[in-house]
Amino acid sequence: RQRFVDKNGRCNVQHGNLGGETSRYLSDLFTTLVDLKWRWNLFIFILTYTVAWLFMASMWWVIAYMRGDLNKAHDDNYTPCVANVYNFPSAFLFFIETEATIGYGYRYITDKCPEGIILFLFQSILGSIVDAFLIGCMFIKMSQPKKRAETLMFSEHAAISMRDGKLTLMFRVGNLRNSHMVSAQIRCKLLKSRQTPEGEFLPLDQLELDVGFSTGADQLFLVSPLTICHVIDAKSPFYDLSQRSMQTEQFEIVVILEGIVETTGMTCQARTSYTEDEVLWGHRFFPVISLEEGFFKVDYSQFHATFEVPTPPYSVKEQEEMLLMSSPLIAPAVSNSKERNNSVDGLDGLDEVGTKLPSKLQKITGREDFPKKLLRMSSTTSEKAYSMGDLPMKLQRISSVPGNSEEKLVSKTTKMMSDPISQSVADLPPKLQKLSGGGRMEGNLPPKLRKMNSDRFT
Repeated sequence: RQRFVDKNGRCNVQHGNLGGETSRYLSDLFTTLVDLKWRWNLFIFILTYTVAWLFMASMWWVIAYMRGDLNKAHDDNYTPCVANVYNFPSAFLFFIETEATIGYGYRYITDKCPEGIILFLFQSILGSIVDAFLIGCMFIKMSQPKKRAETLMFSEHAAISMRDGKLTLMFRVGNLRNSHMVSAQIRCKLLKSRQTPEGEFLPLDQLELDVGFSTGADQLFLVSPLTICHVIDAKSPFYDLSQRSMQTEQFEIVVILEGIVETTGMTCQARTSYTEDEVLWGHRFFPVISLEEGFFKVDYSQFHATFEVPTPPYSVKEQEEMLLMSSPLIAPAVSNSKERNNSVDGLDGLDEVGTKLPSKLQKITGREDFPKKLLRMSSTTSEKAYSMGDLPMKLQRISSVPGNSEEKLVSKTTKMMSDPISQSVADLPPKLQKLSGGGRMEGNLPPKLRKMNSDRFT
């Protein structure tokens, strides 16, 4: 199983076939030297100083040779450019004494050598540049906070179990030093191969795992070991992951912990990863903190230990589907949906029936020319649809008989609407029943009641 990120945080990526892009490394030479391994840094450090010293010593020897100081070095009446320089080793020693400001006082520049003064100035400037570059490079490399990550621990395994009633992915992180990580923040990436609907294959697709970004739980106060949690829900990439499917899945969880080192103020980053075989289903971490006399003690011997707990082997998606199927609210929902579908089908069928009616009945059933009484009758239904299916049975029979005129249909409809009124006479007070005479109320009612009754239907 090839890992993208090792357990120690090293990324298994090598850049090849750069072509002409290698010149970019020389444009940022300082960073290139810092990124090199220690053996190459030491080699470049020693080689640079050796070459510079030999070059400058050769320049002093050339000046002495061209002036003839090497042959007249022991002549007391001759003033050389550099006193007591009569061969290459003596010229090399003079350069070292000048560069390192040792100052033995035996070899020195005289005022009879202007070219020596110019070379001395050039040597001082060049030596300062070389010292600043190489010593600064070595200091930055030695003070890099990478080694601080060695004292940041991650659990060897990740675990999946129930926490607060939700299926949760968990792992543990700890700090071995007493110095804190300031503004510590943790992030998780899921690396998994997938294929897009367009057919493009993504070998290392990166997905974000929410470890508390919305709630601020990703900001850590890393004094004692903490358990980092990722709740598996509908938004999680592990929504379809179950104990059975995890045996065939291939993925890698990359954990990145960033923070500022309290002692140096430099940013540090620690990384690790978990493959699918390092995720334990149905496990939980052992507690490592205990209360002692006046302080809390952390037992790092149990830092990586886990124990099994009852955990459903199903994915969150499967659990939600099973819960939905077993819920008693599903039956009314289904029946209501069936009723709605039947009503819609009835309305659709009504449109087809309306097109088969005679032209006169089609005009009568239209909403614009429909009598107000018929509209009021048809509006009593819950759907308030002005259709033939909502009219009384007698009216449906009348409308289905061909050859009926509009006048007959309206008169019969008026008669049908008056029938419920005659039936309701028995419910009136005795005086009104007497006035009605057990028949139609319109002829026996007082003018006011007759007018109220006529207003009711207009």
